[in-house]
Amino acid sequence: MIILGVAGAVSHDPSAALFVNGELVAAAEEERFIRDKHAKGRFPYEATRYCLAEAGIQPGQVDVVAFPYAKIPLSSPARWHYAARHWYAPDRALTAILHGNRRYYRNRSRLEKLVADLGITNARLEMVEHHLAHASSAYHLSGFREKTAILGIDGKGEYATTFFGYGENGRIHKIREFYDPDSLGGVYGAMTEYLGFEMLDGEFKVMGMAPYGDPSRFDFSRLIDYSDRDFRVNTRLVNVIGLRRWKDAAGKGYYFSPKLVDWLGPPREGDEIDDPYVDYAASMQDLLEKVSLGLIEHYLGDILRETGKLAFAGGVALNVKLNQRILARDDVEELFIQPAASDAGTAIGAASYVASLEGENIQPMKHAYLGPAYTNEQCIAAVEARQEQPAWEKLDDVPQRVARLLADGNPVAWFQGRMEFGPRALGNRSILGAPNVPGIADRINEQIKYRERWRPFCPSILDRVAPDMLQTDHPAPYMTITFDVGEGWKERVPEVVHEDGTARAQVVTRESNPRYYELIEELEKLTGNGVILNTSLNRRGEPMVCSPEDALNMFFGSDLQYLVMEDILVTKHPDSEKEA
Repeated sequence: MIILGVAGAVSHDPSAALFVNGELVAAAEEERFIRDKHAKGRFPYEATRYCLAEAGIQPGQVDVVAFPYAKIPLSSPARWHYAARHWYAPDRALTAILHGNRRYYRNRSRLEKLVADLGITNARLEMVEHHLAHASSAYHLSGFREKTAILGIDGKGEYATTFFGYGENGRIHKIREFYDPDSLGGVYGAMTEYLGFEMLDGEFKVMGMAPYGDPSRFDFSRLIDYSDRDFRVNTRLVNVIGLRRWKDAAGKGYYFSPKLVDWLGPPREGDEIDDPYVDYAASMQDLLEKVSLGLIEHYLGDILRETGKLAFAGGVALNVKLNQRILARDDVEELFIQPAASDAGTAIGAASYVASLEGENIQPMKHAYLGPAYTNEQCIAAVEARQEQPAWEKLDDVPQRVARLLADGNPVAWFQGRMEFGPRALGNRSILGAPNVPGIADRINEQIKYRERWRPFCPSILDRVAPDMLQTDHPAPYMTITFDVGEGWKERVPEVVHEDGTARAQVVTRESNPRYYELIEELEKLTGNGVILNTSLNRRGEPMVCSPEDALNMFFGSDLQYLVMEDILVTKHPDSEKEA
């Protein structure tokens, strides 16, 4: 059976994913093709075309198109909860009761148009609840066969914000859901805005700030009234709508209120991390962890003690510090986090959920290299089409040559194989550095990525080195968990160890990415460390690169001197000038 998952239900991070007979064969985010980060308000036309072409599938061969947004009946407590909690905005409250599925109908209409426009004429449409799609993306792709605890935390889907359940014999069972505005992801997002970043984009920056601060300086418990079994967001401060929103000088409204500003002071501006905002970030992170861990214990503790398996998705599943705390529980033996945990991953989730209902044997997710790949010839053609006429050569010994460039202190843009699905560069669309070279992280931040200088970088680590550096054998293929770095390693690879002595690591196996593995091995011969600094191949505010043309645009728009695309090494002429 051929099942296409299409995401774009919540007006950001549209994507497409394709399953053929239970195997995930292609997945990609729309932003990568149209070069518009998060592709807000768009539907995944180009991503869908790519998935079909990659698999050699004609549009008319698709059996089912699955979409992660469902109709929520009036009998559900979700709409009534929303209405009761938004009493201060009667128009919103009444709409939830009288027209509570308006977004569903809008999404379905856009989906029907996409299907018609692309000629997908023989497929039936299946609408899947948003949080069931998140749950499926984690559970069904985890490879766990035992009974598995399932956790989903995000901003919101239709109405649900937080999901506790379990999977058994391929079926997903709900235990408890929480509904908007009671949203842990929403509170974190509102504070992300207050701290000067964009909601649904800058949450990981708040997480990156948090280790610089002291969470004990400020008590953030007034944001959320919580117990181990319940929580209620203070909508006088955060997750606010309508007239309760704080507005800036231009009149733009935010998801926090003037009362929050009265309490904490003016919202942060600029790129520096300073007092007291670093402490606010630390307090927000601490609150997220406290509430989440208490709820996990109450709703999933018995299942975890029975099986030890937990599958996690939703935007908050990208909070690697929370994930470290979850994995530290004595009863969590194995934690699978969907690498595309945010809404892009619901394309995988909706399709896999329908596949499970159809009785398909869903194959575990082996890797995240699910996007387009390009040949040497395509890379050469892209280079030769550039007006800058860069120097290039075809290498016979790519890992050896690139390892030498890295060991000599040079950052290198690394473009190989199929593009990653999800927000993390995993060695195919990356900027690389030798993590023992002093200042390499600052150089990449300032001269190449043009991002905040305090942002941390991550290590990719050989699987035989990881147990010593990370002090665990737990799988870590997707940079979704931070680990405490073992003794001596901060001195060996200081550029990839964060302020608090942790690293958000990718453990690389030869099987999952043979060329990347060989490169790290070659670097190890030169530096003594089987570790490489890895960050995504993009500039601030841009999506990760997809094509050779994208890579070259980024190359000539930064101070990078070396770009390797497949076997092609591209270098700038010594007198070439950086583009504006």
